[in-house]
Amino acid sequence: MNKNHRGYARQDRVKEQIMRELAELVRRGLKDPRAGFITINDVEVTRDYSHATVYYTVLDDATRDITAEALEHAKGFLRSELSKRIKLFRIPELHFQYDQSLERGMSISHLIEQVAAEKPVED
Repeated sequence: MNKNHRGYARQDRVKEQIMRELAELVRRGLKDPRAGFITINDVEVTRDYSHATVYYTVLDDATRDITAEALEHAKGFLRSELSKRIKLFRIPELHFQYDQSLERGMSISHLIEQVAAEKPVED
């Protein structure tokens, strides 16, 4: 196994661990009652572990803006909790990004269903 491969494997493990811990933290530790039900979909970590982009969705779209504010407000708390749970030289700075890929996928599926439902044009 070459050195680069091990680096990627470690980065994947760190990413998975951050995802797991954040999912648990937002479920139990986020005290902001305004925040909606948050699902952590993915985390991208920079190679030097200085930054992590956290992709999330909310169950109720009406809580989307307030949840974004709550996550922004809780950034320091979440990072500090991560540092207690994950042994890393540097705990990444967290950046929260609403994940629209699910919505895009659903709207594409809907468009495909619409096209399939249309009757073919006869020549």
